[in-house]
Amino acid sequence: CFPLHYTLIMTKKLCVRLTSGTWISGFLHSLLHTVFTFRLSFCKSNRVNQYYCDIPPLVALSCSSTYVAEMLALVLGGVLGISTFIITGISYFYIISTILKFRSVEGKRKAFSTCASHLLVVGLFYGTTLFTYVRPSSHHSPAKDRFISMLNVVITPMLNPIIYSLRNTEVKGGLKKILCIKLKHG
Repeated sequence: CFPLHYTLIMTKKLCVRLTSGTWISGFLHSLLHTVFTFRLSFCKSNRVNQYYCDIPPLVALSCSSTYVAEMLALVLGGVLGISTFIITGISYFYIISTILKFRSVEGKRKAFSTCASHLLVVGLFYGTTLFTYVRPSSHHSPAKDRFISMLNVVITPMLNPIIYSLRNTEVKGGLKKILCIKLKHG
């Protein structure tokens, strides 16, 4: 809401605090899952049915009770995922309410265009992450889990530069030229 005050608000000290808080909470979150996963007994196959080793498919290999590990993933994933989603939603509420105060229709269009591309990327990220971690194990399907993880770690990061670069008029112009040439010669 106060873009000209950004350098006054976002000081190095605040930036270090935000970064440290993110790293510490991420470390503690991972440590908690690691501790509870190491407490499980594994007597089945050691093949993780996933593209990468992650908590839910690893817990699925356990032959002991996984209730605590599953509830931990569900509750922590829910609290962290939904709280960050709410914080992002609140910030977008402020952004959109500020945009609506613009007098210029062109300014509103440009601002909403920027927000739409960012919201698409954020929606893809939160959607796949929440779907991966915030659901009971009875709803896990190896095929669906692999598809969602593919969206989460390959498709979403791959779409990021595409979505943001399509806002650039030079990229749009180059893409139109390429498509027009291919349509004429194709």
